[in-house]
Amino acid sequence: MSETSTTAAKGIPKEIERFDVIFRIQHVVMFTTFLLLSFTGWGLKYAQAPAGVSSWWIRVWGGAETAGIIHRVAGVTMLLDFIWHVIYLFYLFATKRMTINLKTTIIPLPKDIFDVIQNFLYFFGLSKQKARFGKFSYAQKFDYWAVFWGMFIIGFSGFALAFPMLVSHIVPSFTTAWIWELLSIMHSDEALLAIVFILFWHFYNEHLKPENFPMSWLWITGKISTEKLKHHHPIEYELLFPDEKKSRKD
Repeated sequence: MSETSTTAAKGIPKEIERFDVIFRIQHVVMFTTFLLLSFTGWGLKYAQAPAGVSSWWIRVWGGAETAGIIHRVAGVTMLLDFIWHVIYLFYLFATKRMTINLKTTIIPLPKDIFDVIQNFLYFFGLSKQKARFGKFSYAQKFDYWAVFWGMFIIGFSGFALAFPMLVSHIVPSFTTAWIWELLSIMHSDEALLAIVFILFWHFYNEHLKPENFPMSWLWITGKISTEKLKHHHPIEYELLFPDEKKSRKD
């Protein structure tokens, strides 16, 4: 008997919901605005180049003025989406639909450090056992909290550059000679870091691995198969299906 039919016989569902529809909508808004910001932002950065790819690319977006409008609208939308996400988390905690559990929390824990060490020991052939993860691995936690850091740096600097007259009221007068140039550098350099991070870290880990290629459907359906959950997140699996854990021990 196959493992799938065995779990079905035990009353274990084939899939479980990992992210509800609100989280999925927030993710769609986030990556849509991120792509718009990436495409228009780098076109704007080199919009004054007399010729070449940059000049052609900015014309695709209707010129620097139109691209600037799209960039600002996408940036404000992303900030609002981020604020909506934080408020929604507080709502889930307030209604007790979400609680802090060491086996399911997205909060970094000392265990994550030991998981990194354990995984590297496994990768180098010094251990036969991989790290066992709860709901989120250390890589997924790093992926998630990187957004908060990026939103703080890119969000604040971008807001300041988009609305300089408004922000100038809170900027100390002794910084006026260099603060705007600093904010511009912060914004573009952190944006480059975010683009590289998303392409080489997030896309690979969530979509381009052989087991997920060409794409994980989790961001659309919000569901993960219990077989994949058992393989990648065994601690969460045992938390959700404690009877099977007991039967294996027996």
